[in-house]
Amino acid sequence: MNDKTLPSRDRAQRFLFEETDIRGEIVQLDATYRDILAIHQYPPGVSSLLGEFMAAAVLLATTLKFEGKLILQARSERQIPLLMVECDSQLQVRGIARGAQEATADNFEQLLGEGQLAITIDPFSGQRYQGIVPLQHSLAASLENYFEQSEQLGTQFWLSASEDSAAGMLLQQLPAQLVTDAAERRAHWEHATTLANTLKDEELLTLAAPEIAHRLYHEDPLRLFEPLPVTFHCSCSRERTLNALASIQTAEIESLLEELGTITMDCEFCNQQYKFVREDLDGFLGDSDPVVH
Repeated sequence: MNDKTLPSRDRAQRFLFEETDIRGEIVQLDATYRDILAIHQYPPGVSSLLGEFMAAAVLLATTLKFEGKLILQARSERQIPLLMVECDSQLQVRGIARGAQEATADNFEQLLGEGQLAITIDPFSGQRYQGIVPLQHSLAASLENYFEQSEQLGTQFWLSASEDSAAGMLLQQLPAQLVTDAAERRAHWEHATTLANTLKDEELLTLAAPEIAHRLYHEDPLRLFEPLPVTFHCSCSRERTLNALASIQTAEIESLLEELGTITMDCEFCNQQYKFVREDLDGFLGDSDPVVH
């Protein structure tokens, strides 16, 4: 395998245990993480937590077998009212922490404790699905609780972020194919997770994925797949912003146009500005005089 095919460590890499039904995934984000942080001036604790959410969203998105996006969203009454990350099936990521500019904490409980975590799967075609679980003492624990309730397959997460990089690892049991004996499956799972628990945050953040897999499982036959690139990309557009304007009452739009001459809308995710004049809005304003309802 030639790691030089990708210009940075912004990638997700899958591995499979050859002799048992367990898969793994490692994601490491450098430029992607820094690109998102550069848009907003978040406090250090918020930035780190956003990095963990980004890594987790990519790990979850790699399990999807359709074209669409996955949205990982946390709401709480603590210092971060809303934290949201989207990752699509091309591993394009964007994220925000709303209302968190004044946050001072650097731990999960004070930043997001006693809230809810929603995982939304939004395919480009087909039905949208959402699962909600309470936030626990960490994002990893909250996600593990979600999988325990919904998938009933062993799933564990290891997540970390520093000032300039974020990373995560996932291990997940697969349906019984290679090993069908329940006791043997439990033993294999305990073996894999026990070794993974020896992984230090610094190793997860700095070592290449193949080296992490080798350090943890050099005595286990593994199949390592080609890495997939992860990038920051905002899906906003002028057309989508115009569609959002169409949901606002006509009288309110008329009032804004009379007062300002133009309507400017900012994308929260990337700070892109979209400006609209009356001619841009004729499609849903009509040509007649405004009528106030």
